[in-house]
Parts: sequence; C-alpha cells; structure tokens
Amino acid sequence: MVQTLLIGLDGATFTVLDPLMRTGVMPTLRDLAQRGVRAPLRSVLPPLTPPGWTSLVTGQRPGRHGVFDFFRKESADSEYFRLTTAQDIATPTIWSLASAYGKKVVALNFPVMFPPPAVHGYVVPGGWMPWRQLRLGCHPPDLFDQLRELPSFNPRELALDMALEAKTVEGCPDDEYADWVDLHVRREQRWFEVARHLLTREPADLVGVVFDGVDKLQHLCWRFLDPTAQATPQAGWEADIAARCLRYFRELDGHIAALLDLAGPQATVVLASDHGFGPTTEMFYLNAWLAKAGYLGWADHATRPDGTAPRVGFHDMTRHVQLLDWNRTLAYAATPSSQGIHIVAREPGTDRPLPARRRRQIRDDLIADLRAARHPVTGDPLIARVWAAEEAFAGPFQELAPDVSIELYDGAAISILRSDTVIRPHPQPKGNHRWEGIFLACGPSIRSGLTAPELSIVDVAPLVLHSLGVPVPDDLDGRLPAAVLVPGAATAQPAPPTAAPPLVPPPAQPAAAESAAAEPAYDSDSELVIVSRLRALGYLD
Repeated sequence: MVQTLLIGLDGATFTVLDPLMRTGVMPTLRDLAQRGVRAPLRSVLPPLTPPGWTSLVTGQRPGRHGVFDFFRKESADSEYFRLTTAQDIATPTIWSLASAYGKKVVALNFPVMFPPPAVHGYVVPGGWMPWRQLRLGCHPPDLFDQLRELPSFNPRELALDMALEAKTVEGCPDDEYADWVDLHVRREQRWFEVARHLLTREPADLVGVVFDGVDKLQHLCWRFLDPTAQATPQAGWEADIAARCLRYFRELDGHIAALLDLAGPQATVVLASDHGFGPTTEMFYLNAWLAKAGYLGWADHATRPDGTAPRVGFHDMTRHVQLLDWNRTLAYAATPSSQGIHIVAREPGTDRPLPARRRRQIRDDLIADLRAARHPVTGDPLIARVWAAEEAFAGPFQELAPDVSIELYDGAAISILRSDTVIRPHPQPKGNHRWEGIFLACGPSIRSGLTAPELSIVDVAPLVLHSLGVPVPDDLDGRLPAAVLVPGAATAQPAPPTAAPPLVPPPAQPAAAESAAAEPAYDSDSELVIVSRLRALGYLD
C-alpha cells in the first residue's frame, strides 16, 4: 500500500473545478474535498511550471532552489540563457529526502527532473522531456524497457506531438480542435497506465504523478471551461468541443479514483497545482514598452512591426540577444514566462562593468516608470505590482533572477517581441496563469470537511514529508500546515526508517551548480525540440 499519494494537476483552478464537482463531472474530486481539506494554494513568483513544481517538491522558494523559469541565466552578468534542468535544483526534494530515509518513491511526469535524480525508486520525467531521450530520462535505466512491455506504452504521446502542441497558442481551424482535445485525453490515460503498472508491481511509500493536460486545455479552451466566459449557450461546434473538454475532466476524475483505490484507505492523499488560471484578453509587449520608455534599443535587422500581431521564427526565438542593439539597451526581458526584466551588466557600448550605483539607479527609475505606466485605452495602471530581486528572490541564487519582476493588470499575457503597440487584444479570450492554485488532502491524519485559509505552495513538501514520517528540515521556506492536520498529528514523532537508507547524492550547491552548467544535460537537437515545445505552449516568443 502507498503511504502518501501526491497527484499534481498542472494549472488547476477551483474556478473550473468547482462547477465540474457540483455538476457531477468530477465526483471523486468532490468526495475528496468533502471528506478532507480544501484550500487555495498560493504559488511563487513567477506562477509558472518550473519554479512552481520545484517549490512544491522542495519547500523552498526560487531564490533558494535556483529555478526561476524554463531558462536560466548562464551567470549573474551574462545576457545568455540556457534550459533549466534537474542539475539546477540546489536543494533536496521530497524524492531525495524520502529516499534518504529508506522510503521507496515513484515520480511521474514532474518537470525539471531530467537528468533523473538517483532516488530510491522510479522516475519518468515530464514537462518538456524529448520523447527521443525518454530512455535516458528513466530511472533506473532498465525502467524504459519495462514500460515498453505495456500494451499502450507510447513515448511520443507521453512527450506530445509538436505539430499538435503548437495549436495551444497558435490556434487551429475549428475542425482540428476535437482531435487536439482528444490527444490530451489519451495522454492522461498513458500516464495513468504507467502509474498503475508501477503501483501494482511493487509497494512504494511515496507516489507522485502530474496530469498536465489541465493546463493545456485551459490555455486554448478557456472560453469552453469557464462558466463566466460563456456569454451565450453553446451549440453546434462549440457544444461539441465543450463536451470533449468535459470528457477530459470526467476521465481525469476516473484516473484519480483508480489511483486512490490503488493507494488504499490508509494513504495520505494530496492534490495540488503549481499555479492557477484565469482569462486573458490582451497581450502586453514588454520589450516594446521598454523601448518606448528609453531602456531598450532594437537591432536594425530585428523584425519590424507591420500592423499585425508580430510573430517570430523558430530561429530567432532562441537568439533574443540578436534582436537587441546592446549599445543602446539598459534593460530587457529575456522570456515572456519569467515576467522579469534584466539590467545589462555592462555600460552601454563598452565592455566595462556597470557600476553598482548606476545599476541601482536604473533599477529604481525602471520601477518608478513601471508603476506610472498606464493602459493606452483605459488609462488604468498597466502593472499591478513590481518587485526588486532582493524582495522577490532573496537567497543564494538571487543574482541569477531578474532585477525587476512584474505582475500585470488583469492577468494579461506578456510578449517580448518588437511591436508597434504596447497592448494588443486577443481575437478570442484565452487562459493564462494566476497565483491561486488548488490544494486538496485527505487521509488518517487530515481533518475532515474543512475549507482552510490560503496555503503556500512551499508548505506542501513539509506536509508530504510529515505524512511519510520523514523529519522536516528546519531550513525550509515552507512550514507544516498544522491547521489541516487532526489534533496531535503535527507533533507526532516520525516513524523510524523501514530500510537502510540508500546512497542519495547531495544536491548541487551554488558553486557546484555553476560547474554543472558547463556540461549541458540536453543535446542540441533536444534543446531545439524543447524550445519549440515551450513556444507552442505560449511560454516563448
């Protein structure tokens, strides 16, 4: 039997799930909420998959674990970025800590897990894992061959088909929506079958699996999922797509029910998302705003606006450094997903380091200008909140974080491309990330029928470790959420290890992480595939 079952629903929000629970589409989720605890779960800055899930499984914030985005700056003073990998996670995870105490673990489809950590148990990485490298991503090495024996095993569907994935943000003809939604129904089935195989093969103490189709459906199909976005009753083609989306959530609920049965009645069950979701109707061109404000200069060959929504080719999106005139650029946004602005570490037009005083002045001016920025049509503030790096990312990796981070008005999306306008409306409402995700839990030590106040995503790791009887490290940013536990459970002494702890490599420290970065985890072809996939998901321009 499983001691702790952690089910991740990428990007899940109660805005979508509550109506599905009320109308009987997700009865398992409704029952779990009624017999356990539910609460909003506050994500980290930025509310994004890599830092979100990494914070959830480490109990640390990005300044402490070192993961800020899909990409990571090569050094504090560099303008170059590379893909974030598991080698960049500088603090222990629930997987490594549980392993160190003799617990067997299963981790399926969690992002930032390639190269796979040498845990006591099984790992199949998710996120942007290239299907051609899936064998290398599996731990232990013979796991891939074991999974190949499953009748339905399909690595291409576990890693997704890029030709179909691109539709998430680029859109598609009406007659292709159905197949796209159905693909994600099949993909969740594939991950469930991998989980069922491992759970029935041998006992594991901690089992975690992420279902990420929730995020993707909400990006493209938000108007079919959010009841408040459905201004008129859906009919015809719209009704068909809405029905297929409901089928996705109905089958997902079935997978959750089956996993609960496999885990057994004594298991502690935790459902959580890495961030929430909400509607977005406009795109904010951050680098275009920086150019208008005098902080950024475009290179002469950079794509010039022609009045249409700017797009960029695959070649350019990995080479943002070529789009800017670095002799005229003081600050820039490297990726839309980071919601951050970096200040160039050199004096413009020279190789001389920018003096610290000058850098602070640029940062302070930038923050003041961002706070004063107004929507060109409504006149309302463009930026809801602004943070300097030391406010948002205090920790040993603070210097790798953006100098300034922002939260946009009303959930608007960000582009870093050149544009003749700072704001551009979307033809159709889309889904975009929000801070407030979901938390649901039940089990012998979890209170019953409680709706708790907002929890932090970094509190999940202490709860998981406590449920396993593994001591919670004192230096975590997260704290054991005692309010969700039955009286006395929070102070219960950890059970002794059930087996001799296996040898688990220590996490990389800041200096070691820099060294590890010298040997990339992905080959060049895989990096191209991953970047293409991130663009398809809307995280890159």
